[in-house]
Amino acid sequence: MVGSEVYSSEVKKTEVLMENFRRAIGLRIKEVKEVYEGEVMELTPFEGDNPVGYAKAIQHVEVSLKTAKGVKKLKLDPTIYESIQKERVSVGDVIYIESNTGSVRRMGRCDVYATEFDLEAEEYVPLPKGDVHKKKEVVQDVTLHDLDVANARPQGGNDIVAMLGAMTKPKKTEITEKLRREIDKMVDRYIDQGIAELVPGVLFIDEIQMLDLECFTYLHRALESQISPIVVLASNRGTCEVRGTDGIQSPHGLPMDLLNRLLIIRTDPYNREETAQIIQIRADIEGAKLEEAGLEALTEIGVSSSLRYAVQLITPAKLHSRVSGLDALGPESVDTMRTLFLDARSSARILTEHSNAYMK
Repeated sequence: MVGSEVYSSEVKKTEVLMENFRRAIGLRIKEVKEVYEGEVMELTPFEGDNPVGYAKAIQHVEVSLKTAKGVKKLKLDPTIYESIQKERVSVGDVIYIESNTGSVRRMGRCDVYATEFDLEAEEYVPLPKGDVHKKKEVVQDVTLHDLDVANARPQGGNDIVAMLGAMTKPKKTEITEKLRREIDKMVDRYIDQGIAELVPGVLFIDEIQMLDLECFTYLHRALESQISPIVVLASNRGTCEVRGTDGIQSPHGLPMDLLNRLLIIRTDPYNREETAQIIQIRADIEGAKLEEAGLEALTEIGVSSSLRYAVQLITPAKLHSRVSGLDALGPESVDTMRTLFLDARSSARILTEHSNAYMK
């Protein structure tokens, strides 16, 4: 996330921080389910009299599933047939049906039919091994924020009024601290039972100097939480004012009590060889072919001005060389673009030298 994301008219700053914290914490849920899995050999719905109308109604469905070990015929409820229709299952597809919930999932087309057509937008899967009825371990990865949203969303009716009401309320709703505590208790219970495993991630906060004292206080508390991700803070500021204070100066715009708790990663400026290597990699991504002299010119700009400015000149210089009919990007195109587009230092120098010519 970026530090300026916390400033919203709909959600509190601390809520945005906590939401990103919980997005960075994963929960791997392992569940053993009884399923029926195999290739569909037969799919026959049986109709009967409808007690509430004159039209026929589906009474039950017979499905034959085949694996490498054998074939099993199942008699299914009409509601499961609706799930089969939603998945667009046909004979020759590989499916699995959960015995406890009745949910159906289409895995793909059996690879026996792979040579049926020369061109087909189908995913082919091998014929399942083992018995049709088996126990299968299902692993699902979710974040704590996903659990928060799923439990915070009001469980309204399925009628058209509830649907229109949800569509006409696009505003973000804050998740209460009480709900989060309940979710944490549920997660702890799953972990104790061995059902789930906590997977801490990494939260990267760029432009950390944009946060104010309230956010830093909340961040300090969140870092001490039992469930906390690895947090990486990034800033390109030196000593500057901490936002939300009365002119307090601090390194990188962070309060000293928070700064003392951090491990500061040492970074060094790029040397000439590293600058040339980065420019060459970026040029390859942009599809720009560099001459040796063109690479040297961009490297000189990266060393004397800034690497970002040198990288940003690649695309316009590539277009200039193409219009000029050149096969590769040379120093002439780089020099031309440098006269058209200024870097921050050159622009600041011009403003200082000709300050009287500008409005104040």
